Amino acid sequence: MSATAAAHKRGKSASGASAGASKRRRKADSAGDRGKSKGGGKMNEEISSDSESESPAPRRTEEVEEEELEETAQEKKLRLAKLYLEQLRQQEDEKAEARAFEEDQVAGRLKEDVLEQRGRLQKSVAKEIQAPAPADIRVLRGHQLSITCLVITPDDLAVFSAAKDCSIIKWSVESGRKLHVIPRAKKGAEGQPPGHSSHVLCMAISSDGKYLASGDRSKLILVWEAQSCRHLYTFTGHRAAVSGLAFRRGTHQLYSTSHDRSVKVWNVAENSYVETLFGHQDAVAALDALSRECCVTAGGRDGTVRVWKIPEESQLVFYGHQGSIDCIHLINEEHMVSGADDGSVALWGLSKKRPLALQREAHGLRGEPGLEQPFWVSSVAALLNTDLVATGSHSSCVRLWQCGEGFRQLDRLCDIPLVGFINSLKFSSTGDFLVAGVGQEHRLGRWWRIKEARNSVCIIPLRRVPAAPAAPAAGS
Repeated sequence: MSATAAAHKRGKSASGASAGASKRRRKADSAGDRGKSKGGGKMNEEISSDSESESPAPRRTEEVEEEELEETAQEKKLRLAKLYLEQLRQQEDEKAEARAFEEDQVAGRLKEDVLEQRGRLQKSVAKEIQAPAPADIRVLRGHQLSITCLVITPDDLAVFSAAKDCSIIKWSVESGRKLHVIPRAKKGAEGQPPGHSSHVLCMAISSDGKYLASGDRSKLILVWEAQSCRHLYTFTGHRAAVSGLAFRRGTHQLYSTSHDRSVKVWNVAENSYVETLFGHQDAVAALDALSRECCVTAGGRDGTVRVWKIPEESQLVFYGHQGSIDCIHLINEEHMVSGADDGSVALWGLSKKRPLALQREAHGLRGEPGLEQPFWVSSVAALLNTDLVATGSHSSCVRLWQCGEGFRQLDRLCDIPLVGFINSLKFSSTGDFLVAGVGQEHRLGRWWRIKEARNSVCIIPLRRVPAAPAAPAAGS
């Protein structure tokens, strides 16, 4: 019994010792784990931070590679076909946008052409015009007496001016130099170069720039080759001073008017007379024409503006000014502007017998208090198919105006200082400049003389106002 009990006790102690050793090992392991976690905490944090930023890229690459490996040949063809179709769709959209833009441009141009043919085109340019500085105005001097009329070649490269000294000068617009001078011709002298022997009152140039026509107080119309200034023909038939000339645009048909109250039609290309029309009750002062087979005249002291329909040999009569109507100019095929010695400027439509707009005292008043008289309007001009009009007087300025919508209003824009009688005004075809013929006397008489004025041709640049910069976005 004692031996058995002792063996049993030894077994228990051995098993208890092994159990205690295993417990100690477990504690040591757990303590070691805790020590590792405490000691390597920072390192573990850094590693985890690096692994967060770097680990997704390899995973994405692996996923793409797996997808590419998984994509079959049929799926690849389908994907490429869809990509190709998308490219085609984008190209078609771009082409459609380009076509729409071109169609808009063509439609706009066609609309302008239709409005121009109907005489209703009114481009808005007046608000863009900026008055030039006086130093920018170029003064060309060559005539001895007052300038009476001028024209600009269709290419805007040259200006022809004529004066009471009976000469005609061709000027270069770019350099301001004389390109050619047609001197005064002496009356009765034989063998001398052709020219005018009396005041030249009017000129016109054909729309192709081939022919120049000039009319004088001696009842003659001289036709010149515009390029070389070579004399071609002389038309006779008027019984008094020739006061107005105009070529029908796109043709060589010439209209003339005179103080003999008539309007005559000529064919310059064939050197022939066509017909004569009558209707005015006093000396006709001015004439203008565009593309239609008709012309307009200012009737001077008979107080009428007339539209002559050449094929029908008929005329329309318009009333509105109180004084002598001395100048007239067509704005488009259906509208015109005129000026009179009562100081008024009128806008007309061919469908109305009365002015659409009438600006009285357009250049102000002159004279002593209580005896004021309006400044005569001696010249008018209009930029074709736009809302820009210019008028001249002897009020020491050229005045620019804007025509309102439908030509039913005339608003003053600005004044360009020029001393003397503004006897002629012409806009360039592009509207880049305005040419004024300035004299010490009125083109039709010697009622006043402004001694400080210079007989000259003035080229006035017309600059457009630059577009205002876009407003910055809010918060920028």
